This record gives sequence, C-alpha cells and structure tokens, in this order.
Amino acid sequence: MCGICGIYASLGAADGQTVRRMSDVLAHRGPDDSDTWADPDAGIALGHRRLSILDTSALGRQPMHSACKRFVLAYNGEIYNHLEIRRALPEHPFRSTSDTETILAAVAAWGLETALARFAGMFALALWDRRERRLFLVRDRIGIKPLYYGRIKEGWVFGSELKALRAHPGFAPDIDRRALALFFRHNFIPAPYSIYTNAWKLCPGQMAVFDDEGLRLQTWWDAAAVWREGVEAPFVDGQKDLEDRLDELLSIVTAEHMISDVQIGAFLSGGIDSSTVVSFMQKKSSKPIKTFSIGFNEGSYNEANYANAVATHLKTEHTELYVTQKEMLDVIPLMPEFWDEPFADSSQIPTYILSLLTRRQVTVSLSGDGGDELFCGYQRYFWMNRWDKVARIPWRIRTLAAVVLKRLPARIFDVLGPLGQKIRWRLDILGMRDFAEFYRYFMSHFKRPAEFVPGGEEPETPLTNARNRIMGDRYAQMALWDIVNYLPGDILTKVDRASMAVSLEARVPLLDHRVVEFAARVPTAWKVRHDQGKWLLRQVLYRYVPQALVERPKMGFGIPLGEWLRGDLREWCEDLLSPAMIRRQGCLDAATVSRMWREYLAGESNWSPYLWDVLMFQAWHERWVKA
Repeated sequence: MCGICGIYASLGAADGQTVRRMSDVLAHRGPDDSDTWADPDAGIALGHRRLSILDTSALGRQPMHSACKRFVLAYNGEIYNHLEIRRALPEHPFRSTSDTETILAAVAAWGLETALARFAGMFALALWDRRERRLFLVRDRIGIKPLYYGRIKEGWVFGSELKALRAHPGFAPDIDRRALALFFRHNFIPAPYSIYTNAWKLCPGQMAVFDDEGLRLQTWWDAAAVWREGVEAPFVDGQKDLEDRLDELLSIVTAEHMISDVQIGAFLSGGIDSSTVVSFMQKKSSKPIKTFSIGFNEGSYNEANYANAVATHLKTEHTELYVTQKEMLDVIPLMPEFWDEPFADSSQIPTYILSLLTRRQVTVSLSGDGGDELFCGYQRYFWMNRWDKVARIPWRIRTLAAVVLKRLPARIFDVLGPLGQKIRWRLDILGMRDFAEFYRYFMSHFKRPAEFVPGGEEPETPLTNARNRIMGDRYAQMALWDIVNYLPGDILTKVDRASMAVSLEARVPLLDHRVVEFAARVPTAWKVRHDQGKWLLRQVLYRYVPQALVERPKMGFGIPLGEWLRGDLREWCEDLLSPAMIRRQGCLDAATVSRMWREYLAGESNWSPYLWDVLMFQAWHERWVKA
C-alpha cells in the first residue's frame, strides 16, 4: 500500500524536484520509503511513497523498472494472486518477492490489458512505456484504490490524493460548483468529478492513456456489464451447491488476502460481513487472528459486545477500545486534512479511530466491506418497493402534482418547517417518471442541491447514466447502482482515507472481482428471503458462527451528531456557519444555512445530517481554500 504521483508534461516541465514535493505530501500513505524517477527529455516524472508489505527490502523500491528496461511503474495496492502469476512466467528472472516486479513482468510478457485481466487485487498504477513514450493510469475494477489526474498549463499531473496535485505549482485549485452540488446530494463527490474544475477521479475499472495524441479514456472492466451478464445467466445450482461454491471461493480469496510480510489483522464489528471475513481468516490460520473493534458508552451506537461474542467463539486475539466523546471530538478538526475534498459520511470519525487502534499492532487489516452491495443487505432495498404504490397512481395525476409543485414558491414549504419538507418530498415523488429517478431521490441528502449551491447544475453521474440500467430485477438494479456509485464514492473512500491516514493497509476480500462476478450470478431469490438480505452469505457464515451471535438489526457505524452539534461542537458550528463567512465565500446560500441552523437549535427540525454536510464543506474550505 502506497501513495503515487507524477507529471506528464512538455519537455523539461517534468522534473524530479517537483515530483518529490508532490510525493512528500503523501508520506502518510507510505512512511517506510520513498523515491522518484524522472526523464525530463520525455516529459515524465514519477513519485512513490512506500508502505512496505511484500518484500520489505530495497528490492521492492519504486518507481521500479522492468527487467527489459521498457517499463517504469509506480503502483499503489496489492496483487493477491501474484504468486500464481509468477508461476505462469517461469522464464522471468525475478530478483525480489514483491508484487510490483510481478506486475512489470506480466505486462512485459503479455501486454497491459491481458495482464490486468489476470490480476486479482486492488490497485492504482502509473505505467510509463519508454519505447512508445506513453503513460497509462489504471484503477482497479471496483475502485478500492483512488487515483486523481489534473490539468496544468504544460500538461498533466496525477496522484493518489488531491493534495499531491495541489503541491504542483502549476495546478489551479478552482472549485467546481457542479461537483459541489453533487457533494450536497450524495455527501461525497462521485467519479469522475473532483471538487476542482481541472481535476478528475479515474473511474473504477478505467484506464487513462496519455501520449502525443492527447488523453484517451477507456474501460477495461465494466461492473454494469458483469452485473447484467449475471442477471441474464444466473446460477441454476441448488442451495447446498451454491453454499459450497461460495464457501470454497471465500476460502481461496481470503487466504490470498492474508499474504503479507508484516503483521496482519481484521476489523470486527460482529455483523454478518466482518464475521464472515474473520471466520475464513481463522479457518486458514494456525494461530489466533488479531481482531479489533471499538465501543461507545452510548448504547444505541455500541457494537463492541457483539464483536466480542464472535471473537470469543472464533478464538481470535481480540482488542477493543471504548472511545470517549472527547476522543471523537478531538478527531473532527483532522477530517479535512485526510479527506482533501469535501466528504461528509460521519462514520469517517469512528473508522479513523478504529484504524488508529488497529495500526498500533498490525500494518494490514482485512475489512468486511462489500457484502451489503453484493448480496442485497441494505434495509432500504426493501423500503424501496414502496415505488409500486406510487406507480399505481395514474400518470396524469402525478404529472399534475409535479406542475403544481413547480409553481409553488419554496417559502410556502419552509414556513411549515419539517411538515412542509415532508409534503414537498411526497409531491416530488408523485412527479417522478420511473424507479431510477425515485432511487436517486431517496439516496440524496439535499434533494435540490442546485438551489443551495448557486450555479451548481449537476452533471451526469453513475446514478443517472443509462448504461447502468438493468431491466426486470429491481434488487439487482439497486445493488448495481450502489456498486458503481455509493460503494466507491462513500464506503471505499472512507476506508481508504481513514486507514491511510495512519499508514494502515485495509484489504476488502468480499470485493475481490471473483466474488463480485460470482455474486452477480446469484439469483435474487438466493440473496433475499423473508424481507432479509444476504441470505446465501448468512448460510455460509452459519457454518462457522452460530446464527444467534450475528443475527441482530443492522446498526451502521454512527455517532451522536445531534447531541454534539448542540453541545460540545456548538462554538465550532457557530464559527463555520457564520452568515458573513458563507456570503464572503460565495459558494452556498447563506439564508438557507442560517434557517437550518436556527430551526435546529430551536428544536423545530432535525437538520443535523444536513448541517454536517455543510460543516464538512466549511471545514474543508477553511483548510484548503482560505489558506
């Protein structure tokens, strides 16, 4: 796990000193080693920060050259099947045991696209072809590892985080109002956009090719195509056979994800997904696996007792830490530093604290993320069937409701407070054309962010792109939308930044592409039973953990936001929500923010989740724009 960066620019504009500055700001992603490589005559410079996991010797240092000297690689991630790849290259003279050298050997032998198809792992990589003078940026299939690229006058810059781009003196960090509107809709900014007008995220499964002809973007792995093919050609196996196949696959994948030359452990919440991962880890290990969880004194947020019960049953070496409110509050000012574009999933705070606790003992930790998306685990999937009731209302009546709504001034609903908003939301739903529009609306924080962000007209996203549509199976459709949008934009971003902030590598075996492709073919009838998701995954888990230990309502990883904003954080909130400050910045509608804060303090409306979005933007703005 590492941080990468680089420059692709006109001759002489890509120098080692500048790329070194870009690399240095990523030190938290790779504190063990660093190096740069530049060829000014070719207009290329690569930087790398190393968190040593496989082959911790100097032989694993990057940027690394291929044995044939044609390719230079800066790479962030892990290729879990790299030993299998090596066995397919018996003639190659390997010098190290690092997977970086394996990537280079595979690319030299088979070509980049063929090699990518054989890799099982998480990665963001920059590959320079010295012969063709061509740069390739590649992001893994699901978007586990981040990669940004941006425009400068002389060419392009790229890096694992936006702060690396900002470290280049030619990069102009101008706020993109369209992306800001997307942030307030989703509480994250979905790919391909970033908070800046001249920087973008590489999408999951995407490759960017830079050469004398310019920039070309191409898809090398398509989640929508995989999901669509799975729906069209589902498994026909019986229950026992499907359980056996998933059990065997998870055994193989988890064992590969445990390959490491440093200490390894796992996050454990006691829920279905993390318990499944830890079960297979313990099955493959001859000694107790190190597991980690955090607890809260507030009972409604505390999962530690569930995690402890599972750890006791599996006989892991379990560590739990009860976190005080002060410890969590002390973390909040750090958030804009780690998430260097606006991000407002409040579970980022406990995720960071859990990562910090885990890093005290291990360098690698496995996580259970992905189970909800692959196996229909979110409770909202069942709630969303209410669309059928809306769809039964004649279209003429629903159209009339939409027309009436557009003609009514927004202040009418504002005067009615929370009741007015509920009425407005229901009228909105009546005017929706299809389930896709309904799902996007339901998944939105701010329902009309363009009204809140002046000039913030929203561009197309994975939720609005027609390519991500599936006909017939609504559960499969919702899962796909989450796989291409919510999962990489929120969940994986949260885990990557929180873990990398403390130099911890987080691995997600349930999101290995082989598991994703398997899950795509599992019929919904084997995922959803009795208004409960993850049915097949649960049956496999019950082979290792008693059902009674893991069956409980899903809690998430929440924090007592409502208490904090009125209490210990009130002074911080007052400063960031100052109408004068917001008007001076010119990014948000100050009157709307003031009304939300006033109604919240008066107990008239619980705007706390929405205010958190505003506060996270304001905190980010103070850190990255004010300076």
